[in-house]
Amino acid sequence: MSDQAHASIARRLKRASGHLDTIIKMIEEGRPCPQIAQQLQAVEGAIESAKKMLIHDHLTHSLERSFGAGSPRSRAALKDFKLIAKYL
Repeated sequence: MSDQAHASIARRLKRASGHLDTIIKMIEEGRPCPQIAQQLQAVEGAIESAKKMLIHDHLTHSLERSFGAGSPRSRAALKDFKLIAKYL
């Protein structure tokens, strides 16, 4: 994994962690359940986004190492895979 991707994922997870601490306080304060559920959904989304970024980055680098410079056909296949992997 690239250092830049690693740092970006770590930042996302740190924000999610801070947000989760706030949600715990909301629960302890007895805030309304719909507000808490909305915030939990946001944290889930942030974690899901970080997971996708991690997986996409790993697959991209693994495939690039496997294909190397490769033929035009293998480069096209790698490009197609990267495009479709965004939807995972």
